[in-house]
Amino acid sequence: MDQILNNRNKMKRFISILRLFFLVVCLQLWACNDALDKTPLDRFSDDAVWVDKDLINAFVSNTYRLMPIGFSASSHQRLAGVSDESYQRGDGGNFINLGNITPSSLGVLDSWTGATGFNYWSVITNCNIFFARIDQAPVDAAIKSRMVGEMKFLRAHAYFKLVAFFGGVPLITQSFALTDDFNVPRNTYDECMAFVVKELDESAGLLPLKYDAANMGRITKGAALAIKARALLYMASPLNNPANDTKKWQDAANAAKAVIDLNQYSLFPDYKELFLKKNSYNQEVIWSRGFDYSVDPQAVRVELSQYPNGYGGFGQTHPLHNIVNDYELTSGKLPKDDPAYDPQKPYINRDPRFYASILYDGAPFQGRPVETFLPGGKDSNEGALSGWNATLTGYYLRKFMDETIINPSDVNQGNSPWIFIRYAEVLLNYAEAMYHLGNEAVSREYVNMIRKRESVKMPPVTESGNELLLRIQNERRIELAFEEHRWFDVRRWKIAPVKLNEDAMKMTIIRAADGSKTYTTSVFNIRNFYDKNYLVPIPQSEIDKNPLLKQNPGY
Repeated sequence: MDQILNNRNKMKRFISILRLFFLVVCLQLWACNDALDKTPLDRFSDDAVWVDKDLINAFVSNTYRLMPIGFSASSHQRLAGVSDESYQRGDGGNFINLGNITPSSLGVLDSWTGATGFNYWSVITNCNIFFARIDQAPVDAAIKSRMVGEMKFLRAHAYFKLVAFFGGVPLITQSFALTDDFNVPRNTYDECMAFVVKELDESAGLLPLKYDAANMGRITKGAALAIKARALLYMASPLNNPANDTKKWQDAANAAKAVIDLNQYSLFPDYKELFLKKNSYNQEVIWSRGFDYSVDPQAVRVELSQYPNGYGGFGQTHPLHNIVNDYELTSGKLPKDDPAYDPQKPYINRDPRFYASILYDGAPFQGRPVETFLPGGKDSNEGALSGWNATLTGYYLRKFMDETIINPSDVNQGNSPWIFIRYAEVLLNYAEAMYHLGNEAVSREYVNMIRKRESVKMPPVTESGNELLLRIQNERRIELAFEEHRWFDVRRWKIAPVKLNEDAMKMTIIRAADGSKTYTTSVFNIRNFYDKNYLVPIPQSEIDKNPLLKQNPGY
């Protein structure tokens, strides 16, 4: 799919029509900040789209492109910065970390109105338009069936994400006409999630297991089943399953096992390399979004945004020492539990995923060690190139970056894809569900599959009981770090009051004249989490438009 989007030759035949079409659509549909995107369709000619198979394909392709990703337009790590993973320079998220989010000020968590560039309603609107028109469209039956599967998936995923942020939302499954009543109430959480699961089941029944090279990146049967497994896991978790109904855990386990039993996926050997463009669509990737800056104006700038200041980057993501402390030593123990850990040699013998994910003082990078030490470190605020873009926590992000890129710029970047879901998560989902079903042996087996990855090879997990649950949760924190899971996980596990009330910590390194270094951790900033913060408030502007929308508790 991403290759199709970036294929100039395919677009030439109808580019002039597309320009007019997308201009009209953007003005009349997607730019609308009304959450339900109620602009009528009779303001542009259906003849321009729904009688042309190429334009219909372009409409579907553009709906893929509308789906929010984990990188913001400026390549911030949006949800990492409002969890206990990182600080994001310039994203204005600190008021969220203080628990001060309000219906009039949602910041980077506003995925309802699209004000921050993240808008799931625009995806839903496109899907509803598609379903209103596709039956009579002149498209081959097999291709039409596949498109229906794709759009069912995209709509279901968009609803799932909205529900994960806001709880129950209005369940809109058709496009609006001028005479329709635009005021609609919220559906319940259970109603929305029942719809999501149903749509994903139907999508899986319409989609193939894989595609030819020209269609790589399209939604597959495996992707539909994998997102269904994630959705059912969220439904079974303590936040949404306070009675601990074991049937919900069984449903989640069955869904994850269905993906495993497809025998289509396996772990990519190199943890660090699996996220790079050169390994797009590798055997671990289930669904991803690719980029190419030469033809895609939405292409992200991972290296320019994330490289340390001493390497010509903006250093926007600053991992917290909190997550660094949760990377085990090669002994399989956390630093706090291993008597061999030396806080003055904090980066020795750590989980290989630490070295693949985070740049620390002394990390080898592009021919020299990273220098965040003071005074005078090249990658500190006293660096020769610049100081404004230096890390504030002592760390930079390494994950997702193509380190062959030297002197990154808008036209010199690695184009790392955004991976929405990969096989390692499915294994973790299955392990978590099996733990809650009392099958600890299977749970350990699947967690240890991930730890045995060729480039990781960490000691096996052997714990049982609550200690095993803690290991599963930490394994997920480390394996899926910075991939937009932590914000949701601490909430669905109901551990947010503990984890998100901990002070955000930083590392300061002072180098003496003789070259020796002293490492000191200290508070970077304070964090607050209140019970109301389990859900994001519905934007006040939407409640003002639609009095039937009820606000989430506490706001």
